[in-house]
Parts: sequence; C-alpha cells; structure tokens
Amino acid sequence: MSETAIQHGGLTGQTPANRAARLPRNARRAQLLSAAQDVFAANGYHAAAMDEIAERAGVSKPVLYQHFPGKLELYMALLEMHVDELIERVTDAMESTSDNKLRVRNAVSAYFDFVDGESQAYRLVFESDLRGEPAVQASIDRGTDACVRAITATITADAGLDEERASLLAVGLVGISQVAARSWLSNKGSMAKDDAVGLISTLAWKGIGGGFPLQNP
Repeated sequence: MSETAIQHGGLTGQTPANRAARLPRNARRAQLLSAAQDVFAANGYHAAAMDEIAERAGVSKPVLYQHFPGKLELYMALLEMHVDELIERVTDAMESTSDNKLRVRNAVSAYFDFVDGESQAYRLVFESDLRGEPAVQASIDRGTDACVRAITATITADAGLDEERASLLAVGLVGISQVAARSWLSNKGSMAKDDAVGLISTLAWKGIGGGFPLQNP
C-alpha cells in the first residue's frame, strides 16, 4: 500500500487534522532521517525505538517502514551519510590549498567542525554503541581509511616519504584530531574552537613540518 493510501486509509486511524502532510519520497526520507538522527544521538542505537522516531517525524510506523525495513537499515543510512560527510570535509581540507601548514590546520579543523555540528553526527561515527555489528564497523573503518588516504597522498607528495611512513603520519594526524576535538567538545565553554584548532594544528605542524623536508613549505 502506498504512503498516500496509508495516510488516508484506515490503517493509521488518523483524522485529517493529524495526518502527516503528503511529501515527495525524497523529502519524506530526509524528514525521517532527521527525526532518527535526533533519537539515535540522544539514546544510542539500542535504546532508540522506531515508535519514537515515527512520532518525532509525525508519521505512522507503516510509513516509516515503507522507507526503511528496520531500525538497523535506518541507522546504517544515517551512518553512511555522516561518514561520507567526514570524508568530504577532510578531502576538501587537503585539496583547498597548496600551503602545507594550512592543510594541517584545515584537517584538524575538519574534525572540530564535524563534532561541533548541530546534528551530533559524530556520535554515530565516533561513539556508536553498535560497533559489534559488522556493517557498522565496516562503515566506520571506511571513513577512517578514506581520511587517512587523503592525508597520506599529500604527505607522500610533499614530504618525499614512502607511502608506509606517510600513512602512519596520517593516522597520527587523524587520531589526534578526532580525540582532541571530542575532548574539546566535552569542555566547550573553556576554550574557543579557533583557539583549540590552532593549538592542536600547531602541535601537529611542528611534528610534520619540523621533522620532514617538505618540498612546498
């Protein structure tokens, strides 16, 4: 049965005053993802309920299940979206300038901006309570690997290092950026974000810029 039929038929028991407005499929999907994001970020996967997500979105459960067969599929759709967002942020940080010092700052800033987002997307990517699920872990690993590769390519080209050493440096930059950003967020009122980014990027740059003969300093 179509979403329209469900909304206007007897399955929902809704009156005209409380039926969900008809939306194009893509718009409805975006609405459901937004509602699910709020619930998953607040409660984690295990404590989140499809009933609550449907209620927050203002739709019936049958409408929710039309778009997502189950809670895991809904969670994975969100996780993949946020992983792609993080990859794009870090890749853009590497490609937005040829100034290596600024690249390091931009990479650090990408993680701080990601954790500081209003949607709390970082909770799914960095703090998921479902890492024991292979699909979830694979998605998170995909994000980490892609960010490391983006940074590795730049370090390999500009520092004259072999890929193995450049990759290890990239892992270090990703790790320090992620952990520092999450730590800053938990004490957000104590330091401005720009100051925190400057502090961590200076630490990273002193190690990378000071320890290796960058060809384009």
